[in-house]
Amino acid sequence: MTELWLDGLLVCALLATAAGALLSRDLFRAVVMFIAFGLLMSLAWVRLRAPDIALAEAIIGAGLSGVLFLDAVSHLRRRPAGGAAEDD
Repeated sequence: MTELWLDGLLVCALLATAAGALLSRDLFRAVVMFIAFGLLMSLAWVRLRAPDIALAEAIIGAGLSGVLFLDAVSHLRRRPAGGAAEDD
């Protein structure tokens, strides 16, 4: 019975983080929700007894992609307000 409750909680958390990442207007918040979704998804793979996929999801899905997205958001925030390139 406890396992069913845990699985239901995991599904609700996955749906909430996915909706948060998709519906967020702030890019930083959307990336953080994406990273949280990746970590929760790796927990779901562990619950499904697929530790190799869970490890790949944690490293690639949450770790590497999250870092690259955070770097992209930081570059977007450093752009001038007018949107023009610095070379113009």
